[in-house]
Amino acid sequence: MVGAGPGDPALITLKAVACLRQAEVIVYDYLANEKLLDFAPSEAERIYVGKKAGAHAMSQEQINSLLVDKGRNAAVVRLKGGDPFIFGRGGEEALVLEAAGIDFEIVPGITSAVAVPAYAGIPLTHRGLASSVAFVTGHEMEGKETSAIHWDRLATSVGTLVFLMGVKNLENIASQLIACGRAEETPVAVIRWGTTTEQETVTGTLGNIARVAEDAEITPPAIIVVGEVVGLRQQLNWFEKRPLFGKTIVVTRAREQASEFRSLLESRGARCLEFPTIEVVKPSSWAPLDGAIDGLEDYAWLIFTSVNGVRFFFHRLEERKKDVRSLHGLRLGAIGPKTAAALRERGLQIDLVPSEYRAEAVIDALGEEEIRGKRFLLPRAAKAREILPEKLKEMGGQVDVVVAYETVRPSSRTEEVRHLLLEGDISCITFTSSSTVENFSAMFPDENLLSLVGNTIIACIGPITAETARRYGLEVTIMPADYTIEALASEIVEYFSNE
Repeated sequence: MVGAGPGDPALITLKAVACLRQAEVIVYDYLANEKLLDFAPSEAERIYVGKKAGAHAMSQEQINSLLVDKGRNAAVVRLKGGDPFIFGRGGEEALVLEAAGIDFEIVPGITSAVAVPAYAGIPLTHRGLASSVAFVTGHEMEGKETSAIHWDRLATSVGTLVFLMGVKNLENIASQLIACGRAEETPVAVIRWGTTTEQETVTGTLGNIARVAEDAEITPPAIIVVGEVVGLRQQLNWFEKRPLFGKTIVVTRAREQASEFRSLLESRGARCLEFPTIEVVKPSSWAPLDGAIDGLEDYAWLIFTSVNGVRFFFHRLEERKKDVRSLHGLRLGAIGPKTAAALRERGLQIDLVPSEYRAEAVIDALGEEEIRGKRFLLPRAAKAREILPEKLKEMGGQVDVVVAYETVRPSSRTEEVRHLLLEGDISCITFTSSSTVENFSAMFPDENLLSLVGNTIIACIGPITAETARRYGLEVTIMPADYTIEALASEIVEYFSNE
């Protein structure tokens, strides 16, 4: 029984990750972030049993039976939001397993009762304000004639009160506390989707918080915090003050390359919507690349124009039972620091990294003397700009362009993105290559792209990509001086910080 934490997938514990990596079956809840499933083996069975208001995938009795059935023959992770033993019914499920004679262990998780107020800038205890805290259910078992909560004792004997699952009962909670002696002026915060990029916080007092939350249309899941510590949020609200908080940014990069860029944006508060417009796949035939690899001794230069080119070239080199010794005598060139880094990770020294990260700069860096009469190998995408090979040939070089990989347009969440664009809910669309622009346009064949995008900010990694975007009628607002994803992320932060 594994606690999935409060929502932010980075708050998962090391023990939880270790369990997920060994799982044969995962039974997971509504509040368990689905990104955590990526830690599990691809062949692991994934079973959703989430419950939310008016929509239960399974009843608790069915979940219990499922755990017993699967637990007899497989390594099962029961992934529960927050901590299994804090209003998670983990005790009930553990008792069922114990009665069935099935071994189990409990992996505690970071409970939302603690984490969500922290992300809202509210310490649950603070010297001079609160020296005690209580966690209270805001949603008692249906059908009970009397409440199990001793409101008369709770109202005035505890410094900070944290209610889970209580949004629908907020008015009743506030009135009970006031009736039992808590002052109407007591500060209250209601925090929805805490620790995630969708976090939303409203504050008020016991006297008006029900109306404030209703006006703000706050719905579950949410945490309610009652106490003087709520006032510290004015100084300690760190999470929602990040420069990209509240901004939805579309990342069109290929899925396998998007994680670093997404992490850079999310660390500054953005909600990133992955919308890969290209997918990198192996070429339809390895024959041209295999032929080039078998004849590497005939080349003077091996030039890579992307990390993908490096990745697929060396993958095929290994498949051919060769290694870096086959590059003996070759001079190496790389366009861009990421491409260069991919080569250095393989223990290779690079002879040419142009100061400007585009093909034209290679020509300037090499010079005519280094080109004439030399033979160049360029492993790259099936479709790419022809500037570099054409210029090399013009200056007397012999050039073999071989396909190391292909880019295709994946099936994607087109309708979701269209809806968000039309609603004006997307703040920025990022493009990291001309292909991402072209494929983005192709995903909306019946749309006027300029009308669809509207006032959404367009960010491009460099001038070639920006030129392609303008050709499709898009107005490019953000473009960094250095053509890297780090620089692009920094430029996006700078723009929205000054917006």
